[in-house]
Amino acid sequence: MLHDTYETTKHVNVNNNLVFQEQFNAMGGMRVTVAIKDVLEVCTGPFKVEVYQTVPFGKMLVIDGVIQLTEFDNFAYHEMIAHVPMNAHPNPERVLVVGGGDGGALKEILKHDSVKEAVLCEISEDVVNFSKKHFPDIASGFNDQRTTLLIQDAAEYIKTKENYFDVICVDSSDPVGPANVLFTKEFYQNLERALTSNGIVTTQSESMFYDKNLIAQLYSQNKEIFAHAGYYFTLVPTYPSGTIGFSFCSKKYSSTENLDPKRIEALGQLKYYNKAIHTASFQLPEFIKSLLKK
Repeated sequence: MLHDTYETTKHVNVNNNLVFQEQFNAMGGMRVTVAIKDVLEVCTGPFKVEVYQTVPFGKMLVIDGVIQLTEFDNFAYHEMIAHVPMNAHPNPERVLVVGGGDGGALKEILKHDSVKEAVLCEISEDVVNFSKKHFPDIASGFNDQRTTLLIQDAAEYIKTKENYFDVICVDSSDPVGPANVLFTKEFYQNLERALTSNGIVTTQSESMFYDKNLIAQLYSQNKEIFAHAGYYFTLVPTYPSGTIGFSFCSKKYSSTENLDPKRIEALGQLKYYNKAIHTASFQLPEFIKSLLKK
């Protein structure tokens, strides 16, 4: 397990303001605290799904006490998990999103005209329904005729596919509880089998400040499975440490050899991703770069 625990969601008063506190036990303990105006909806099914109206960040989606997205900065995550692999591939036609029930990665993937089929496999139907209700713009890709939504365990679904997807984006929660399986070597081997001969996978791979050992472990195993393996990152202020990274795993292409400015321009006006950011996101600070060399 990566983190010791995320403690139970807390609503406390700080200076007479109601706040949400994400209890994150890293480096001895820290709290991500967000002032909230209202609790819009809560579902306590297999996963606790909550939506808040916050003071600084608009609406915020929380799953099992962990911030998943806000209206303020979700684009920095969704654009980078989607457009980096999509633009690294010369012609991605069939794409899978593992997790990602909020629909943000799906929305970005569908901006690529080459896509003929997009499958989203999410274990929690509540997450999908909450996103459709409270974040309709982020969830707009569910209405696209190219989209197939599957409510099931992606770790089992991926075993049924071989040589099928051009790109797979694993938009998972942290490796705690049911998501643990999405960080195992077996799962990555199954992803490799599900890809076409020139396929690419990107997976949510945590913060380089707090999760160095996990990142090094994933990088080491991925070098054995894929021709190209790497780590890149984006900046998301409402995530612990303000950064979140991704494993880049490719059977044929490097992360930059297929970058086409015309394809990127055709995506329309984005908020975070561009050609320079694509390349720069793989340039790592020395403390993590040296770790991955070991």
